[in-house]
Amino acid sequence: MIRQVVCIQGMGFVGAAMAIAVANAVDENNSPYFDVIGIDLANDLGTIRTNKLNQNIFPFEVTDDKLKSALDKALSNGNFFATTNQIFYQRADIVIVDINLDISYKNDNYSDPYIDFSSFKKAIAAIGDNIKPDTLIVIETTVPPGTCEKVVKPILEAKLKERKLPFDKIKIAHSYERVMPGNDYYDSIVNYWRVFSGIGKEAQDACETFLSKIINTKDYPLTKLKSTTASETAKLLENSYRAVNIAFIEEWGRFAEEIDVDLFEVINAIRMRPTHSNIRQPGFGVGGYCLTKDPLFAKMAAADLFDLTGHEFPYCTSAVEINRAMPLVTFKKIEDLIGIINGKRILVLGISYREDVGDTRYSPAELFVNAAIKEGAIIDCYDPLVSYWPELNIEPLSHLPPFNGYDVIVLTVSHKEFKTMNFVERMAGVNVLIFDANNVLSKSQIELLEKKSCKIAFIGRNNINV
Repeated sequence: MIRQVVCIQGMGFVGAAMAIAVANAVDENNSPYFDVIGIDLANDLGTIRTNKLNQNIFPFEVTDDKLKSALDKALSNGNFFATTNQIFYQRADIVIVDINLDISYKNDNYSDPYIDFSSFKKAIAAIGDNIKPDTLIVIETTVPPGTCEKVVKPILEAKLKERKLPFDKIKIAHSYERVMPGNDYYDSIVNYWRVFSGIGKEAQDACETFLSKIINTKDYPLTKLKSTTASETAKLLENSYRAVNIAFIEEWGRFAEEIDVDLFEVINAIRMRPTHSNIRQPGFGVGGYCLTKDPLFAKMAAADLFDLTGHEFPYCTSAVEINRAMPLVTFKKIEDLIGIINGKRILVLGISYREDVGDTRYSPAELFVNAAIKEGAIIDCYDPLVSYWPELNIEPLSHLPPFNGYDVIVLTVSHKEFKTMNFVERMAGVNVLIFDANNVLSKSQIELLEKKSCKIAFIGRNNINV
């Protein structure tokens, strides 16, 4: 049987994992359903990513052994390779779009956000320049509502017209990813729920057939929505809900610290109620590619794609602003505790945006480090999953240093290494403030440090021995 060819556009955190998942989809005879081609831009970064994948190296630091094994299997089966050559779209029966669509700001103070569609449109045009008329295009990229109908469809139709090919057979669908890098990276694709829709029944049916071959739909059934605009809206509402939930807890965190209440203890008690099990908790900040921008998309879609007025989305806008400021709350609390920051030595433990992930995009640590350096602090950073910090163009420490010589140790990410660390041993004879900004220390670690009269400060709890 001739296998369908699936091209994945973009070999980033989502696209690379998606390509591996699609390549590992098999039928009842354990034979692959698809031949998969991962396609990235023909630049330095794209070349590095595609070369690594072809060499059986996932292009990002990962802790999920299942994902690593799946890459090895795909290469062994011979039904996956990666390239920067756009011509391979010509072979595609299905194209999955997994590229960035960023929000930019007209000012340095993050005011006047806008969506720059130029790179996204160029990527869609590259597909249109090469695909067959009846190709299924599935947009996984998080986009403003209306993008498939008002941006993707016109570009693809125009490109097919230029090539004097039928443009009415193109199938366009939207199915947003819920990829979660970390220990369940691979399962967040194949063993997780999916929402989808298409422009027209034919596209919907084709997308459903495709997804059903990749995802364990027996345990994680698909949800079909009426339109691609509805599916696009679902992703934004989903992430906006989480961002607002996190921002909401911020004010409770400040209150709990003042009245000597452990808010984590309170929240765990609340979570026992099933209807409130997903309540968030205070922390160091919100980072990553989704929650830092997605809540702003709807406001811009209302104005730019639908020409609507009166839809300002104040909760979403405030949530993004509050969450962006969270790392500066930690900085201000440290400043209040140790006085003048100038000349102080601070060790930041964790610079990725979440635990057990080597992703520094929009990391809250970036805001904290920039603020500390601006005030004259001497900063060292260590993260077991990050060897280079591209946003700040620095190389973090390759090994965890001794704590002596530092004034403050800031715990920002709950990496496994930090959760299991013997802090009492490292603090022996050391007069340093440990600031747990993200509930990294376990209850037993805190109790042992308290017995040793170590100075500890927190986000969401009151200080100890300070």
